[in-house]
Amino acid sequence: MAKAVFWMQNGAKIVLELLPDAAPNTCASFVWAVKHHIYDGHAIQRIVPGKWVDLSYNAFGKKEAKYLLPNEFDLHPGLTPLPVTAATACMGGYDELGLAGCEVFFPLTDQPQLTGTYPVFAKVVAGFDEIERLGQVKTRPVTDFPYEGVEVNEPVDPQVINKVTLEPADFSLPDPVRMTHGQLPLTWQ
Repeated sequence: MAKAVFWMQNGAKIVLELLPDAAPNTCASFVWAVKHHIYDGHAIQRIVPGKWVDLSYNAFGKKEAKYLLPNEFDLHPGLTPLPVTAATACMGGYDELGLAGCEVFFPLTDQPQLTGTYPVFAKVVAGFDEIERLGQVKTRPVTDFPYEGVEVNEPVDPQVINKVTLEPADFSLPDPVRMTHGQLPLTWQ
């Protein structure tokens, strides 16, 4: 059983059990991102109180993280999506453009309307209290977000991920299948 550990700047840890059988391409993309240090030193960008903690909406400002994935359940039609619930980790996305390559979010409560759209690729096995704490930090609205009707609040005080590691450290999966249409979300431009 492979795990990922988010080491937070405040000393907290969030531990995920990876579920590659449930969402193989999504999990492969997350592992790729960890191995390429996409999350390291990143301040969490979006919190929707009572709903989720979203690590990024601009591909972490890193060119190598600006890629999209096909819908997991189109790519693997035999898979049954796991329910999007509290204490899971999911990959975000951009409707018809595809899933975000690296933009992970943590639901704070059950979100059944997201099941089958945003794949669950891990479950939180330790540190959900830290995710709940993040969901309650003081935020301010982002007013220049390019998509209407989307609630975006950023933490007033940065909530930084020092690094993310894999256990075992040599855990690997094949490189993820990426979309090739070239159209990117407005928030990545």
